Amino acid sequence: MSRLVVGPFNRVEGDLEVKLDLSGGAVRSAEVVSPLYRGFEQILRGKPPEDALVYAPRICGICSVSQSIAAARALAEVQGLSVAENGRIAIDLIHAAENVADHLTHFYLFFMPDFARESYAGEPWHQAAATRFRALSGTAAEEVLPARAQWMHVMGLLAGHWPHTLGIRPGGSTRAVTANEQARLAGIVGAFRRFLERTLFSDALERVAALATIDELAAWREEKPATTGDFRHFLAISEALGLGRLGRAGSLFMSYGAYHAAGGHLFRRGLWRAGRQVPLDLSLIAEDTENAWYAPAERPLPPALGETVPGDGTGKGYSWCKAPRLAGEAVEVGAIARQLVNGHPLISDLVGSGGGNVHARVVARVLEIALVVIAMERWIHDLRPGESFCDHGATAADSQGTGLTEAARGSLGHWLAVRNGRIANYQIIAPTTWNFSPRDRDGKPGPLELALEGAPVRQGETEPVAVQHIVRSFDPCMVCTVH
Repeated sequence: MSRLVVGPFNRVEGDLEVKLDLSGGAVRSAEVVSPLYRGFEQILRGKPPEDALVYAPRICGICSVSQSIAAARALAEVQGLSVAENGRIAIDLIHAAENVADHLTHFYLFFMPDFARESYAGEPWHQAAATRFRALSGTAAEEVLPARAQWMHVMGLLAGHWPHTLGIRPGGSTRAVTANEQARLAGIVGAFRRFLERTLFSDALERVAALATIDELAAWREEKPATTGDFRHFLAISEALGLGRLGRAGSLFMSYGAYHAAGGHLFRRGLWRAGRQVPLDLSLIAEDTENAWYAPAERPLPPALGETVPGDGTGKGYSWCKAPRLAGEAVEVGAIARQLVNGHPLISDLVGSGGGNVHARVVARVLEIALVVIAMERWIHDLRPGESFCDHGATAADSQGTGLTEAARGSLGHWLAVRNGRIANYQIIAPTTWNFSPRDRDGKPGPLELALEGAPVRQGETEPVAVQHIVRSFDPCMVCTVH
């Protein structure tokens, strides 16, 4: 048995190390380390409740809108507010723009560049992949970065600026949209659709969204040469490397529900357990700090009662990440979980056949780009210029609320307690907190730690490519992990 420490990882938001115990050319066990403590939960104590709308988005520069929405929903609950219909649509559009940008950035700038590594130089597909996806200098970056920049104009119209907009409020959005701006939004989304259909998919979004089985996906890939469309290019490389057999975690997936479509969610709330959707009981969530660098706790605590107090360094912890569990079980979150819970047949078929793995995670994320852009076109049409975008209310001096949403990387929750008009407690569980959690007091690993077990390590590798693929398949955001 030998130990290999991989990290810090490049092309990851924040700091990350992975400690691997190796035997027989494979990973036998892993410890995932979040080495950076930030303390936002401590910073928010004693502040006026609405200050959360200023502080929480600054947890992250990638998914600041998701943090804003979670904070606004927690405040809406303590204020007893519903959200104005126009405001709900505007917030969904802002949120969708950020999440789609995150998915696009992950695919092109974080994940695909690993196939340009020299360790793959002997593969027949390597030269084309390196030319297309090499970090920053590949031909894909020349097309994707301008398209992404134009896409983010959605933020300027609806949120004022990005990141860290203050336009999202408990009762809606402060940025009312005129009829001219509604038309501009439609133009931006239409241009982005054309980019996706030309560059990422080389096909209509609706056709990609309707793919329902593994066999249909394979037949679609074979319709055109492997390098026709970047998604098809990924599928060909994934098949050659067997990414569908790499990085399998557990069988429990969770979604808080994404986008507040009329009467529910675009992607519904719930759990997916071993092939079927089941209801989600939020009261079963608790955070274990047994193997984290926090002050000892007698038992795992529900987030509404949670504590985030740094320890004295004498314990056995190995990460600043807590270990959130649902009824004592580790849970995977992200696009793959959203689509499983929502019942998308392609993702259900992929996971039913091979479990949650590197291939299925990337397919789910790219598929979600198509699904969300199609939905955004409907939402823009549903806006009603001239009608209210925001309702208003007051925070009770003693109250508590929960704000739940789905960031690009998965389920995000804020738990707020107000006493005497000030924040008495503020606890956050971010998506990467779920996915990159350490072992709990029962020794059960988090999703990434489990997914790394069995990963192959080639002779002499110090940054094993299989480990890189598995880690990046979760699209980690480490600054959110320990906020």
